[in-house]
Amino acid sequence: METSDIIEAMKKVRQTRIYQDKPVSKADLDTLLEVAQWTGSARNTQPWHFIVVEDKQTLGKLAALRSNIDWVANVPVVIALVFDGESTVLESFDEGRIYERLAIGAKLLGLGAGTAWFLGDEEEAAAKQLLGVPTERVMHSLVAVGYVDADANQLPGRNYVGRKPLDEIVSYETM
Repeated sequence: METSDIIEAMKKVRQTRIYQDKPVSKADLDTLLEVAQWTGSARNTQPWHFIVVEDKQTLGKLAALRSNIDWVANVPVVIALVFDGESTVLESFDEGRIYERLAIGAKLLGLGAGTAWFLGDEEEAAAKQLLGVPTERVMHSLVAVGYVDADANQLPGRNYVGRKPLDEIVSYETM
């Protein structure tokens, strides 16, 4: 793949919520987990653990914890991002890095990825209980992965306006 093709693919990485009813291969899943493993972390502490969930019943229970993540019930697989809980700010930064790496990796493998967040302590506690995560650990999000349903509206009820022009969001030396 040419560099320009990779850049074009990266620019088209989007949140995916609707997937085909097709499992993700073990090879592709292992590749994505290796991408997550090699993601940089603050102070190189790698304060994470990844839980792969493919069981439809468990996915349905996770999806039911918050109305805005109901789409998780219909995904092929999620990777729950669990952190040590020792440094909320640094781990939040790492969490974003992992999601972005997984989303780009998924795109390059011909897949899509989407993130689903738990809002508040109650939702997070229920999700952690479902997945056997110790209470002192942090689990704010899941990363869904699968083959994108290209015919589906990935942004139902939302007005997608594209990207702002660079001259509106970039300055040099000072703002």
